Amino acid sequence: MTDLTGKRVLVTGGGSGTGADLARGFAAAGASVVICGRRIAALESVAASSPLIRALPCDVTDEASVAALFAASGPVDIVIANAGQADSAPLAKTSLDQWNAMIAANLTGVFLTFRAGLRQFTGWGRLIAIASTAGIKGYAKVAPYAAAKHGVIGLTRSVALEVARSPVTANAICPGFLDTEMTAHSIRVISEKTGRSPAEARAALESLNPQNRLFRPDEVTSAALWLCGAGSDGVNGQAITISGGEV
Repeated sequence: MTDLTGKRVLVTGGGSGTGADLARGFAAAGASVVICGRRIAALESVAASSPLIRALPCDVTDEASVAALFAASGPVDIVIANAGQADSAPLAKTSLDQWNAMIAANLTGVFLTFRAGLRQFTGWGRLIAIASTAGIKGYAKVAPYAAAKHGVIGLTRSVALEVARSPVTANAICPGFLDTEMTAHSIRVISEKTGRSPAEARAALESLNPQNRLFRPDEVTSAALWLCGAGSDGVNGQAITISGGEV
Protein backbone atom coordinates (compact mmCIF):
# COMPACT_ATOMS: atom_id res chain seq x y z
CA MET A 1 0.00 0.00 0.00
CA THR A 2 1.17 3.53 -0.75
CA ASP A 3 2.53 5.21 2.39
CA LEU A 4 1.81 8.94 2.41
CA THR A 5 2.57 9.61 6.05
CA GLY A 6 3.52 13.27 6.41
CA LYS A 7 1.97 14.31 3.11
CA ARG A 8 -0.79 16.91 3.04
CA VAL A 9 -3.66 16.56 0.60
CA LEU A 10 -6.49 18.82 -0.55
CA VAL A 11 -9.54 17.30 -2.25
CA THR A 12 -12.24 19.51 -3.75
CA GLY A 13 -15.78 18.18 -3.85
CA GLY A 14 -14.97 15.95 -0.89
CA GLY A 15 -18.41 15.62 0.63
CA SER A 16 -19.69 12.64 -1.32
CA GLY A 17 -19.00 10.08 -4.01
CA THR A 18 -15.50 9.95 -5.43
CA GLY A 19 -14.30 12.90 -3.38
CA ALA A 20 -15.29 11.24 -0.12
CA ASP A 21 -13.64 8.00 -1.18
CA LEU A 22 -10.46 9.88 -2.12
CA ALA A 23 -10.39 11.56 1.28
CA ARG A 24 -10.79 8.30 3.16
CA GLY A 25 -8.30 6.49 0.95
CA PHE A 26 -5.58 9.10 1.36
CA ALA A 27 -6.20 9.29 5.10
CA ALA A 28 -5.87 5.49 5.28
CA ALA A 29 -2.50 5.90 3.54
CA GLY A 30 -1.39 8.20 6.36
CA ALA A 31 -1.87 11.59 4.73
CA SER A 32 -3.47 14.62 6.36
CA VAL A 33 -6.47 15.53 4.21
CA VAL A 34 -8.45 18.73 3.75
CA ILE A 35 -11.76 18.33 1.95
CA CYS A 36 -13.85 21.21 0.69
CA GLY A 37 -17.17 21.92 -0.93
CA ARG A 38 -20.41 23.84 -0.49
CA ARG A 39 -22.38 21.29 1.57
CA ILE A 40 -20.90 21.65 5.02
CA ALA A 41 -22.96 18.90 6.67
CA ALA A 42 -21.84 16.36 4.07
CA LEU A 43 -18.21 17.43 4.45
CA GLU A 44 -18.36 17.14 8.23
CA SER A 45 -19.84 13.66 7.93
CA VAL A 46 -16.86 12.55 5.85
CA ALA A 47 -14.42 14.30 8.19
CA ALA A 48 -15.92 12.42 11.14
CA SER A 49 -14.70 9.16 9.61
CA SER A 50 -11.03 9.93 10.30
CA PRO A 51 -9.05 12.25 12.58
CA LEU A 52 -6.80 12.94 9.59
CA ILE A 53 -9.62 14.58 7.58
CA ARG A 54 -10.58 18.22 8.02
CA ALA A 55 -13.49 20.01 6.29
CA LEU A 56 -13.50 23.55 4.92
CA PRO A 57 -16.11 25.44 2.88
CA CYS A 58 -15.31 26.46 -0.69
CA ASP A 59 -16.96 27.31 -3.99
CA VAL A 60 -14.33 26.32 -6.54
CA THR A 61 -15.89 28.56 -9.20
CA ASP A 62 -15.13 31.64 -7.09
CA GLU A 63 -11.57 32.98 -7.11
CA ALA A 64 -11.77 34.58 -3.67
CA SER A 65 -13.26 31.42 -2.17
CA VAL A 66 -10.43 29.29 -3.55
CA ALA A 67 -7.85 31.76 -2.22
CA ALA A 68 -9.49 31.62 1.22
CA LEU A 69 -9.49 27.82 1.08
CA PHE A 70 -5.74 27.59 0.53
CA ALA A 71 -5.10 30.21 3.19
CA ALA A 72 -7.14 28.19 5.69
CA SER A 73 -5.77 24.80 4.69
CA GLY A 74 -2.12 25.68 5.03
CA PRO A 75 0.54 24.20 2.73
CA VAL A 76 -0.40 21.05 0.83
CA ASP A 77 1.64 18.62 -1.26
CA ILE A 78 -1.14 16.98 -3.26
CA VAL A 79 -4.03 18.83 -4.89
CA ILE A 80 -6.92 16.78 -6.27
CA ALA A 81 -9.41 18.81 -8.30
CA ASN A 82 -12.45 16.56 -8.04
CA ALA A 83 -15.38 18.98 -7.74
CA GLY A 84 -17.76 19.02 -10.68
CA GLN A 85 -21.33 18.92 -11.88
CA ALA A 86 -23.22 17.20 -14.68
CA ASP A 87 -26.20 18.24 -16.78
CA SER A 88 -27.70 16.94 -20.00
CA ALA A 89 -29.60 18.40 -22.93
CA PRO A 90 -29.29 18.36 -26.72
CA LEU A 91 -27.00 21.17 -27.82
CA ALA A 92 -29.82 22.94 -29.68
CA LYS A 93 -31.75 23.15 -26.41
CA THR A 94 -28.79 24.12 -24.21
CA SER A 95 -29.00 27.63 -22.78
CA LEU A 96 -26.01 29.90 -22.31
CA ASP A 97 -26.59 29.69 -18.56
CA GLN A 98 -26.34 25.89 -18.71
CA TRP A 99 -23.15 26.16 -20.79
CA ASN A 100 -21.56 28.66 -18.42
CA ALA A 101 -22.49 26.60 -15.37
CA MET A 102 -20.81 23.48 -16.76
CA ILE A 103 -17.66 25.36 -17.78
CA ALA A 104 -17.45 27.08 -14.39
CA ALA A 105 -17.94 23.95 -12.30
CA ASN A 106 -15.88 21.55 -14.37
CA LEU A 107 -13.11 23.65 -15.95
CA THR A 108 -12.76 27.03 -14.25
CA GLY A 109 -12.82 25.28 -10.88
CA VAL A 110 -9.90 23.07 -11.91
CA PHE A 111 -7.98 26.09 -13.23
CA LEU A 112 -8.44 28.03 -9.98
CA THR A 113 -7.61 25.00 -7.84
CA PHE A 114 -4.52 24.00 -9.83
CA ARG A 115 -3.25 27.58 -9.97
CA ALA A 116 -3.59 28.08 -6.23
CA GLY A 117 -1.98 24.72 -5.53
CA LEU A 118 0.91 25.35 -7.89
CA ARG A 119 1.63 28.75 -6.39
CA GLN A 120 2.12 27.30 -2.91
CA PHE A 121 4.21 24.24 -3.84
CA THR A 122 7.78 24.54 -2.56
CA GLY A 123 9.11 21.17 -3.71
CA TRP A 124 7.56 17.79 -4.43
CA GLY A 125 3.95 18.10 -5.50
CA ARG A 126 1.11 16.38 -7.30
CA LEU A 127 -1.72 17.97 -9.27
CA ILE A 128 -4.50 15.50 -10.10
CA ALA A 129 -7.68 16.37 -11.98
CA ILE A 130 -10.63 14.00 -11.91
CA ALA A 131 -11.80 14.34 -15.50
CA SER A 132 -13.92 11.83 -17.44
CA THR A 133 -14.02 9.63 -20.50
CA ALA A 134 -16.27 12.44 -21.77
CA GLY A 135 -13.07 14.48 -21.96
CA ILE A 136 -11.62 12.03 -24.46
CA LYS A 137 -14.49 10.85 -26.65
CA GLY A 138 -17.57 12.92 -25.83
CA TYR A 139 -21.14 11.70 -25.46
CA ALA A 140 -24.41 12.86 -26.97
CA LYS A 141 -26.47 15.41 -25.03
CA VAL A 142 -23.66 16.46 -22.68
CA ALA A 143 -21.74 18.84 -24.96
CA PRO A 144 -20.97 21.50 -22.30
CA TYR A 145 -19.80 18.86 -19.83
CA ALA A 146 -17.70 17.09 -22.45
CA ALA A 147 -16.21 20.38 -23.63
CA ALA A 148 -15.25 21.25 -20.07
CA LYS A 149 -13.66 17.85 -19.46
CA HIS A 150 -11.75 18.08 -22.76
CA GLY A 151 -10.53 21.43 -21.45
CA VAL A 152 -9.41 19.86 -18.18
CA ILE A 153 -7.24 17.39 -20.05
CA GLY A 154 -5.73 20.16 -22.18
CA LEU A 155 -5.09 22.26 -19.08
CA THR A 156 -3.45 19.32 -17.33
CA ARG A 157 -1.19 18.52 -20.27
CA SER A 158 -0.09 22.14 -20.57
CA VAL A 159 0.66 22.45 -16.85
CA ALA A 160 2.57 19.17 -17.00
CA LEU A 161 5.01 20.69 -19.49
CA GLU A 162 5.43 23.78 -17.34
CA VAL A 163 6.41 21.73 -14.29
CA ALA A 164 8.30 18.96 -16.09
CA ARG A 165 11.73 20.02 -14.79
CA SER A 166 10.53 20.24 -11.21
CA PRO A 167 9.49 17.53 -8.73
CA VAL A 168 5.83 18.30 -9.52
CA THR A 169 3.62 16.27 -11.86
CA ALA A 170 0.16 16.97 -13.28
CA ASN A 171 -2.18 14.23 -14.47
CA ALA A 172 -5.87 13.62 -15.13
CA ILE A 173 -7.85 10.53 -14.19
CA CYS A 174 -10.68 9.86 -16.62
CA PRO A 175 -13.30 7.40 -15.36
CA GLY A 176 -16.39 6.28 -17.16
CA PHE A 177 -19.74 6.39 -15.38
CA LEU A 178 -19.20 5.93 -11.65
CA ASP A 179 -21.58 4.43 -9.12
CA THR A 180 -22.07 7.77 -7.35
CA GLU A 181 -24.75 10.32 -6.58
CA MET A 182 -23.91 12.21 -9.78
CA THR A 183 -24.64 9.15 -11.91
CA ALA A 184 -27.79 8.46 -9.90
CA HIS A 185 -28.92 11.96 -10.87
CA SER A 186 -28.14 11.21 -14.53
CA ILE A 187 -30.18 8.01 -14.30
CA ARG A 188 -33.15 9.96 -12.92
CA VAL A 189 -32.88 12.52 -15.73
CA ILE A 190 -32.70 9.81 -18.40
CA SER A 191 -35.69 8.08 -16.87
CA GLU A 192 -37.73 11.29 -16.73
CA LYS A 193 -36.89 12.40 -20.27
CA THR A 194 -37.13 9.03 -22.05
CA GLY A 195 -39.76 7.14 -20.09
CA ARG A 196 -37.33 4.32 -19.38
CA SER A 197 -37.40 2.76 -15.95
CA PRO A 198 -34.49 3.63 -13.63
CA ALA A 199 -33.20 0.08 -14.09
CA GLU A 200 -33.26 0.46 -17.88
CA ALA A 201 -31.54 3.84 -17.66
CA ARG A 202 -28.83 2.40 -15.42
CA ALA A 203 -28.36 -0.55 -17.79
CA ALA A 204 -27.90 1.87 -20.69
CA LEU A 205 -25.05 3.60 -18.87
CA GLU A 206 -23.52 0.28 -17.80
CA SER A 207 -23.53 -0.91 -21.41
CA LEU A 208 -21.16 1.91 -22.41
CA ASN A 209 -18.48 0.03 -20.46
CA PRO A 210 -17.29 -3.16 -22.20
CA GLN A 211 -17.25 -4.71 -18.71
CA ASN A 212 -20.98 -3.85 -18.48
CA ARG A 213 -20.88 -2.14 -15.10
CA LEU A 214 -20.53 1.21 -13.39
CA PHE A 215 -17.11 1.91 -11.94
CA ARG A 216 -16.45 2.13 -8.21
CA PRO A 217 -15.09 5.33 -6.64
CA ASP A 218 -12.29 3.32 -5.02
CA GLU A 219 -10.94 2.54 -8.50
CA VAL A 220 -10.32 6.26 -8.94
CA THR A 221 -8.77 6.48 -5.48
CA SER A 222 -6.40 3.62 -6.27
CA ALA A 223 -5.21 5.40 -9.42
CA ALA A 224 -4.71 8.66 -7.52
CA LEU A 225 -2.73 6.91 -4.79
CA TRP A 226 -0.52 5.31 -7.44
CA LEU A 227 0.20 8.74 -8.95
CA CYS A 228 1.44 9.87 -5.54
CA GLY A 229 3.49 6.80 -4.73
CA ALA A 230 7.02 5.62 -5.38
CA GLY A 231 7.83 5.04 -9.03
CA SER A 232 5.31 7.55 -10.42
CA ASP A 233 7.72 10.45 -10.98
CA GLY A 234 7.83 9.94 -14.75
CA VAL A 235 4.05 9.84 -15.12
CA ASN A 236 3.23 13.40 -16.18
CA GLY A 237 0.67 14.97 -18.48
CA GLN A 238 -1.35 11.79 -18.80
CA ALA A 239 -5.08 11.22 -19.17
CA ILE A 240 -5.44 7.90 -17.37
CA THR A 241 -8.68 6.17 -18.26
CA ILE A 242 -10.72 3.90 -16.04
CA SER A 243 -13.06 2.73 -18.75
CA GLY A 244 -13.01 -1.05 -19.03
CA GLY A 245 -11.63 -0.69 -22.55
CA GLU A 246 -14.21 1.82 -23.83
CA VAL A 247 -11.43 4.28 -24.72
